[in-house]
Amino acid sequence: MGRIAGVFTNRSSPALIGFTVAGDPDLRTSMRIARALIHAGTDILELGVPFSDPVADGPTIQRAGDRALAAGTTPDTVFAIVRDVRAHSDVPIVLLTYYNTVFRRGIERFYRDARAAGVDGILIADMPVEESGEVLEAAEKNAIDQILLVAQTTSDERLRTIAENAGGFLYLVSVLGVTGARAGVPQAAFDLVRRVKAVTDLPVALGFGISTPEQVESCAAHGADGVIVGSAIVDIIERTIRNPDAMEDELAGFIARLKRAAGSSRPR
Repeated sequence: MGRIAGVFTNRSSPALIGFTVAGDPDLRTSMRIARALIHAGTDILELGVPFSDPVADGPTIQRAGDRALAAGTTPDTVFAIVRDVRAHSDVPIVLLTYYNTVFRRGIERFYRDARAAGVDGILIADMPVEESGEVLEAAEKNAIDQILLVAQTTSDERLRTIAENAGGFLYLVSVLGVTGARAGVPQAAFDLVRRVKAVTDLPVALGFGISTPEQVESCAAHGADGVIVGSAIVDIIERTIRNPDAMEDELAGFIARLKRAAGSSRPR
């Protein structure tokens, strides 16, 4: 059993998947952030590979990507952060990236290097399942879970195709739009959870816009197997960027509150 599958086995509450942009604001601080998120209780660590045109991301994560790129972050930097995490933790690590980054390095090389560093799963935000053949082959060869996106607009036929080809968990996009904190989780997101669970046994994780303990509790109550929190974490990093000690303390408190919320409600 892989590390991602292990996280979702025999759980009584949703897994908390914490996202941060690798290399933001610099290599050393990014390593501290990754360790802080894990130490605070993040069940799966999701690292964004900074990209110049992140079409799925809102302003908060775009700014983080800009900071990481300005600091010289490359895929090699990202793999160095993964290796640093692996030196002291077995928490599953997922990379969120864009296809051009993978293609430019070479698909097979990217996946081989990711596996060597200790990556467990990869999500390519702008890759449709219909064009994923070469990527899926590289993922299988390197024992990496290929995580795929499902949107509210995904047809039932396409949903079945995605579920048949995905690994690890399905990333359910809770809103129509880009990443970023929202006032609430729409009912359509919970309807999507039920629709996806009707066609697959893969764990389903809700992301995009989830930023408060109350929203995490609501996702748990509606049967999500995982909850992905990104922009709210990145916002803490941005606000405390000049004080890494305060940053770690605030991240630890925030993750603890999210974890309590995830465990405070039972699925309906």
